[in-house]
Amino acid sequence: MLDTPTRPAPAPAPAAKKPAPPKPEIGPVQFAADGRRRRTFTVKYWSIRNSRMLESFYALFENALLAAAPLMARIGHERLERPVAALERGVKGVLFDCRMCGKCALSSTGMSCPMNCPKQLRNGPCGGVRANGNCEVIADMPCVWVKAWEGSRQMAQGDTILNVQQPVDQSIKETSTWLRVVREKTAGAARI
Repeated sequence: MLDTPTRPAPAPAPAAKKPAPPKPEIGPVQFAADGRRRRTFTVKYWSIRNSRMLESFYALFENALLAAAPLMARIGHERLERPVAALERGVKGVLFDCRMCGKCALSSTGMSCPMNCPKQLRNGPCGGVRANGNCEVIADMPCVWVKAWEGSRQMAQGDTILNVQQPVDQSIKETSTWLRVVREKTAGAARI
């Protein structure tokens, strides 16, 4: 028998490459500085443009709350806290993208919530505002404080933006500012 030369086995076909996982889209940050997911639907820029009207509405609303203060005291502010805070979160969340800091400054900041600032600055812009008026951290977001200034210029009490805001007390976060205002104003009236 003659030896026939053996041919080497054919090389296996290269395995099909797995498709690369999709790269995440580069775009605006979906989370706020406090770790909460940013709201996708708000009318906060409408609220800033209409800050004068909302300032007038809030004055009427505050008067209605103060008129209801005796009833609220009878029911108990502790019992009212959860439902009123939930209502406040819903209303102010849609209108202002509110972060429920517990110490609302909307009437002083042109109806622009300062807690939407990625740096959560309570007293004006950081100095890193881009030339187009956008935030230095989130490039496609208008600076909260540029918008606050625009809104405050339309308000009757617009110069209150110049007042220094106190730091946020973290112990009152997620509580109702509306109830706190009623308690503070009725306590002040009782002392007079």
